[in-house]
Amino acid sequence: MRKAEVSRNTKETKIDVKLNLDGKGAAQIATGVPFLDHMLEQVARHGAFDLVISAKGDLHIDAHHTVEDIGITLGQAFARAAGDKKGVRRYGHAYVPLDEALSRAVVDLSGRPGLEYRIEFTRARIGEFDVDLVHEFFQGFVNHAQVTLHVDNLKGTNAHHQAETAFKAFGRALRMAVEADPRVKDVPSTKGKL
Repeated sequence: MRKAEVSRNTKETKIDVKLNLDGKGAAQIATGVPFLDHMLEQVARHGAFDLVISAKGDLHIDAHHTVEDIGITLGQAFARAAGDKKGVRRYGHAYVPLDEALSRAVVDLSGRPGLEYRIEFTRARIGEFDVDLVHEFFQGFVNHAQVTLHVDNLKGTNAHHQAETAFKAFGRALRMAVEADPRVKDVPSTKGKL
C-alpha cells in the first residue's frame, strides 16, 4: 500500500496529512478554509486517493500560510507515498469541464519541481477565498512532491468553476501518473531513477 503520514508544525500553521494513493476517494478535510476544503475533496474523489487533512493556521491574518503549507505538506506526503515510482505510468493528464469552464492538468513524476500555471481568474475572490492562493497551493505541492505540473484554465467565466476544474483535473492527472503500468516493471526513465 502506498501510504504516507506527514505533519508540519510551524509558528504559523499545524498541519497533519494522511494519504493513501490506492484508496477509493474518501476525504476528511478540515483546514479552516472552506473553499480549500471543497477543492481538496475534489482532488481526493477524482484522484481516487484517501485523504485526511487537518490544519490550524493563522487565519486571523489571512489564509496564505495555511493554504501554502497544506500544499507543502500534501506534496511531502505524495512524494513519500509514491516511493521509488517503480512500475508507474509516470505521466498523467486530464481535461475537466464544468459548465462553461474547462481546465487541463499535465503531470510528470520527474523528481524535479516545476510549475507552469495559467489561470486568469475572472474575479479576485471566491466567497472569502483569495484566488491568488490557488497558485500558492500548487507551487507548494510541486516543490515538495518533486513533480512537474502544467495547469491551464482554457475557458471559463465563473471563478468557482475555473478553480474547480483545475483541482479536478489535477486529481485525475495525478491518478493516471501513479497508476501501475503492466508493461513497466522498473522506474519509467532511462536514468533508472526519478
